[in-house]
Amino acid sequence: MTQTAGASDRDFDVIVVGLGPGGEYVATEAAQAGLRVLGVEERLVGGECPYFGCVPSKMMIAAAETLRGAGRVNQLAGSSTVSPDFAPVATRIREEATDDWDDTVAVKRLEDAGATFVRGRGVLTGNGGVQVAGTTYSATKGIVINTGTAPGVPPIPGLADTPYWTNRDAVQLTELPSTLVVIGGGAIGCELAQVMAYFGVRVTVVEVVDRLLALEEPEASAALETAFTEAGIQVLTGASIASVAYAEGSFTVDLGGQELTAEKLLVAAGRRNNIQGLGLENIGIDPDSRMLDPDERMRVADGVWAIGDICGKGAFTHVSMYQGAVVLNDLLGRDGPWADYRAVSRVTFTAPEVASVGLTEKAARESGVEVVTATGDLGTRGWITREAGLIKLVADRNRSVLVGGVVVGPAGGEIMSMLELAVHAEVPIATLLHQHFAYPTYQRAYEAVLKDLAAQLDDR
Repeated sequence: MTQTAGASDRDFDVIVVGLGPGGEYVATEAAQAGLRVLGVEERLVGGECPYFGCVPSKMMIAAAETLRGAGRVNQLAGSSTVSPDFAPVATRIREEATDDWDDTVAVKRLEDAGATFVRGRGVLTGNGGVQVAGTTYSATKGIVINTGTAPGVPPIPGLADTPYWTNRDAVQLTELPSTLVVIGGGAIGCELAQVMAYFGVRVTVVEVVDRLLALEEPEASAALETAFTEAGIQVLTGASIASVAYAEGSFTVDLGGQELTAEKLLVAAGRRNNIQGLGLENIGIDPDSRMLDPDERMRVADGVWAIGDICGKGAFTHVSMYQGAVVLNDLLGRDGPWADYRAVSRVTFTAPEVASVGLTEKAARESGVEVVTATGDLGTRGWITREAGLIKLVADRNRSVLVGGVVVGPAGGEIMSMLELAVHAEVPIATLLHQHFAYPTYQRAYEAVLKDLAAQLDDR
């Protein structure tokens, strides 16, 4: 297809509001397919992932994991001393990952694909309209919303008056503090806490619920807490935070009877959706909605699609990209496939990694599945490498297939790939068990857990 000649510079086929990974993908692909596309972004084209999330944080984690590996020399191969230096990490993030938090290259990539770009906050006006800085643009085919999330800040007394950090500040550091308190034991808080600890920072993690990674299996939470303790990280779960104060270069976190002091404070207490003030009321959606609820084609209203974190199907780059592909199928008149969330995967890149797919045991029971579970360690390979971890599988007794599971261990995200395929394709457990598991790999640990499941299924 070719772009329509002579069309108004305010009239487009598609307008994409928010150019995180999924939105940028939709805008690029739609433009290359010949549609007139307008991309609107108020911050950085590419979104949180390349500038503040996935990419820079994983560079930090890769460096921290190198330090961890060097420290294991004393356990496995002799003796060594390590002197952490964060400067090379900061330089790499600034120069290789973020272009000093400049999206010029990303904007050019979008425009080279044939899209038009406007910087600013897009507000829906109804009837295919989007207003940006007083100018209204129109879309004949529809609007795609991909406005993402921002760091959530809990209403803790005193917190707003302090110079606390969020993940956006943490990835821009050039020097690390001597002490740090992290409020939040979710994926972001845990990853950054462990990075800091391996670089020599004395870290305390404060979590208001009763365990780390509360959305994961309890067994995974326990394994990670053990690893944190071994790394010298203080973990305080089930905590009640009464107040936060800052004076003379030091933070004080009052837990109601216990006070923590630290040079810096990192708030990693979840994310908030960027949909307030978006003009949702103009497309028939409650403007106070906390998230959007699209159908299988990612439609939330007539001529309006939504993708990414704001849809509540998983705040992950790969989910946003997946949803973007679904939208493109609908926009370009393809017959699906449409959205399917049976096998949503996720990885927390701690050491050990916590990699999950599908339903947890609790979620499976709540959805009405007759659940069977089995758990095992990392087998011979775990013993050889002296790496702790576990595998937990969640099965549907009536269908004899896996509906979820978690892998805790080195490269857990890679080991989990077989599990992801099994859940997505609904491979029978008997078929999974009747295969070759290379010895001695971490993946071979699946065999013992699958045998346990099969024995429970045979007892019906």
